[in-house]
Amino acid sequence: MTRRIVLRLVAALAASWPLSSLKVFAHVAASPQNGQATTLAAVAEVVLPSSLTADERRAAVTAFFNWIAGYREGAEMGHGYGSTRLRNTGPSPATAYPAQLEALESAARARGATSLGALSPADRRVVIEDALTTPSRVTQLPDRPNGTHVVADFMGMFFNSSEGYNLAYRAAIDREDCRGLDGSESAPGPWPIRQGGR
Repeated sequence: MTRRIVLRLVAALAASWPLSSLKVFAHVAASPQNGQATTLAAVAEVVLPSSLTADERRAAVTAFFNWIAGYREGAEMGHGYGSTRLRNTGPSPATAYPAQLEALESAARARGATSLGALSPADRRVVIEDALTTPSRVTQLPDRPNGTHVVADFMGMFFNSSEGYNLAYRAAIDREDCRGLDGSESAPGPWPIRQGGR
C-alpha cells in the first residue's frame, strides 16, 4: 500500500469518523516513513500458510489494516450467548501495534539485517517466536484483535476469517456467509488448494 493510497483513504474517511478513530489509524497506517505495512507483510510471509499466494497474503495484511481503520471505541457489541447484558468495545488494540512492530524491526537489526523482511524466513520466524513468548507470552490466538501482540492479533484475525476456515478445512465453508436452507443438507464444496504460495 503506497503512501498516496493511505492518504486518500484517511481523507475520504475523515468526514465520517470520530477524531479518535482517525488518530489511531493515522498512527498505525502504513507509509514509507514508518514501514508498518512492510513489517506486517514480512510477518505474513512466515506466519500464514505457505499455500497462500503473495496476493492473498497482501490481502490479509490489507484486511487487518482495514479492520483497524474501522474500529470504533464504545460501539455496541450486543450481548454474548446466554447473557442479556449489552457490551461495548473498549480502547482500540491498535495503539500498541506501532511499538510492537518497531520491536520486531529492532530485533532484526540486532541480527545484522536492515529490516525484518531482509532476514531469511527461518531467522524471521525466530524473531517472531521470541516476540510472542517474551514479554507478551501469547498462549493462544484471540478470536478478535485484543492488543496483546500485533502478530497474534493478525494471525487470529486470519485464522478466524472465512478464508482461514476454508483453508483449514479444505472446503468452501464461507462461515460469514449465510447459504440459506436450500442445499444445507449437503457438505460444503471443495476449496482449491495451491502449492508454492511463497
